[in-house]
Amino acid sequence: MPGSLTPALERLAGRFASMPGIGRKSALRLAYHVLEMDESEVREFADALLCAKESIHICPVCMNFCEGALCPVCADASRDRSVICVVEDSKAVKAIEDLNEYRGLFHILHGVISPVDGIGPEKLKIKELLARLTPEVREVILATNPSVEGEATAMYLSRLIRPLGVKVTRLAYGLPVGATLEYADGVTLLKAFEGRTEI
Repeated sequence: MPGSLTPALERLAGRFASMPGIGRKSALRLAYHVLEMDESEVREFADALLCAKESIHICPVCMNFCEGALCPVCADASRDRSVICVVEDSKAVKAIEDLNEYRGLFHILHGVISPVDGIGPEKLKIKELLARLTPEVREVILATNPSVEGEATAMYLSRLIRPLGVKVTRLAYGLPVGATLEYADGVTLLKAFEGRTEI
């Protein structure tokens, strides 16, 4: 109820609510949880926030988050430097790395082209990607999300990269494993047909 929270609690809940995916109820639950923590735990939590903000920066090569001079992927000499996988954010890198299959490099755009949100190509890490396209790079994998903005960004990048003589590929997507055809939407089904492979 309005007015039932102390100003400090209201402020704390407001900070949690400002985070993506945290609604008012979740923010209040987190704020109350903090109040129930020992003072040493709260200080440790606050210290972890400050430490992360102070020590994590952007890798000058791939634009991923890192703490050293380079991120672990760019610093790994065993990675295949002829392939660069382009993703929207660092969360996508984590998802791909967790597969333990891809051994190439990454490039993080830090977003997608979205005119509605005022995000044009100049606000993304595109010029940094183009600067990396040396003769050593044979393929660029566009792994942006299959959203309208992700597709538009992939098309834009493809038009920039293809004239440079670099192979441009797009992650295949369509029907998930275990899906039933009758429940698939038209776009997903169409993409599944377009991305079919020989068996």
